[in-house]
Amino acid sequence: MIFLGSSLFAQTTDLKIEKSKNETIVDKTYLSLLLNVVTTNLNYGDTNSSLSNSKKSVNGLQIGATFQAGLNSNISLVSEFYFIMKGGKLKENLLEGINKTTLRLYTLELPVLVRYDLGKVYFNTGPSLAYNLSGTKQIDDILRSLSFNNSADGYKRWDAGIQMGAGYRFKVKQKPMALDVRYAYGLTNISQGKKIHNRYLNVSLYATRLWKTNPLKKKNFN
Repeated sequence: MIFLGSSLFAQTTDLKIEKSKNETIVDKTYLSLLLNVVTTNLNYGDTNSSLSNSKKSVNGLQIGATFQAGLNSNISLVSEFYFIMKGGKLKENLLEGINKTTLRLYTLELPVLVRYDLGKVYFNTGPSLAYNLSGTKQIDDILRSLSFNNSADGYKRWDAGIQMGAGYRFKVKQKPMALDVRYAYGLTNISQGKKIHNRYLNVSLYATRLWKTNPLKKKNFN
């Protein structure tokens, strides 16, 4: 009986340890600050291929935060909120009748992504919703503010898209870091009179900080 009792106690202890390990993985919730330089471009719909030789990307800032909450040992829900500068350029092409043009958008963006972890490597995908606060359009040396109205020269405030990519976790002097590569594909035509969609590739390097609680812990996702 002593032997059976000891064996049962050992098995129970092992189960508790295993459960504790799993809960530790599930409970890992991170908050990270974002401060990056992003490279953005514009897609012009049916005329995009003919403008390919004139198109240029522009660089801008991304400032905000990303919050990861574990659903189980492999899957997490990642929500982000940041200010981002988007846009694109067209080089002057007199043969095509194109003036030197720079379009800038100053935007608040909220992606909600599903993250799948495979050890140190992870994959992201999910929708994003953006709101254009303001913008400018420079043609040659003339700079004007964008109008967000229903006119032919107007632009739209709201923008929706899909983001996808992958990342790699590592440590620098025992501090957890993440390298995230993300591509954003705009689904909304942001122009009233033309076809213009946002596109951008974002490479982020940031430190991750373990959060105290997991807001999804009480829900039975396992």
